[in-house]
This record gives sequence, structure tokens and C-alpha cells, in this order.
Amino acid sequence: MRIFLAGASGVIGRALIPRLVADGHVVGGMTRSVAKTELVEGLGAEPILCDVFDRDALIQAVGDFKPDVILNELTDLPDDVTRIGAHADLNARIRTEGNQNLIEAARRAGSPKILAQTVAWQLPDGPDALAVAELERSVLAEGGVVLSYGQFYGPGTYNEKQLPAEPRVHIDRAAELTVRALREPSGVVVITD
Repeated sequence: MRIFLAGASGVIGRALIPRLVADGHVVGGMTRSVAKTELVEGLGAEPILCDVFDRDALIQAVGDFKPDVILNELTDLPDDVTRIGAHADLNARIRTEGNQNLIEAARRAGSPKILAQTVAWQLPDGPDALAVAELERSVLAEGGVVLSYGQFYGPGTYNEKQLPAEPRVHIDRAAELTVRALREPSGVVVITD
């Protein structure tokens, strides 16, 4: 399959690309950072430099790649875990406006299957919780798959040295189960230990 991976340079994207390639898929790895295109290419994906908020450029990039699947692994989280609260509005925007732009790009590219990440735990009331609910609703309305991840732990995550509260999933296990989820029918797939 041809897989357009939005969020290719993020923690789950970095774990996913080598597994997708090893499974025989052609991966277009989208990143908005010029500095991260070499990383994406080094992992085995075709780097696609595009910002999810540039709707026209995104529609063009998806159309040019001609994917069978769009895998939305986008978040907008800070490197410092203590600043997550300050990023709630940014993360909510990527889950709403960014996700809607991906859906529109998919529609214009012949409606490839969409898989998108959310969280397997209850978020406190606020913009991020509303954004997760909207993302899930919109992906399911397109016949897509919601990937409901536990809190990541392992190399490159906020929880490199300690286990987070449940629900949780090791980053490598999350990537393995995501590759399997490519063939799941529309619905919610919970990915936890």
C-alpha cells in the first residue's frame, strides 16, 4: 500500500516508518520541518514537506502521492512534558482544523482510508477533550479507523525511564499494532499494553 503518514517525524511516526517499510508499504512521510526531512528519509520514507494548516498545499501533496491510506499521527505537543497544558489550544487545533484538512485532501484524492490517533484515557474538560471527540466523530463519519493509544513509554517518549499511569503502551508495541490496524474495518481500535 501507499501510505501518507502525517506526523512522520513525531515519536510514533519515527517508530512506524521502518515497520511500514519492512511490511512492504511505500511511505510518504509528511513533516512541516525542513530540518526533519533528512530524518524521515533516513527512516525509509519519501519526505513530504508540508504544513497541515496549508490546506491547498496539503491537498496537492496528498493528490501527488496518491495514497491508499492516510495515517494521521499529528499532535502539537511541547518537548517539555510540564508545558503540555500551555499547548492545549495548539494540540486541539491540529486535531480539528488539521484533521479536517486531511479529510478534505483525502476526499479530493479519491477517498483513501483514513486512520487517526487519539488517546485511550479520559481527558479533562477543555479544548483538547472537545478536539479528540470531534476528530473521532469526523474520522468515523468517513469510514475511517480511530487509533486510541495508551500513554506512550519507551525511547523518545515523555516516559523514557518510568511507566506512566494506565492505560499505557510501549512505543514499539504501539507501532506494531498500528501496522496491523491498517487492515481493520471502520471503528475504534484501542492500542494499549
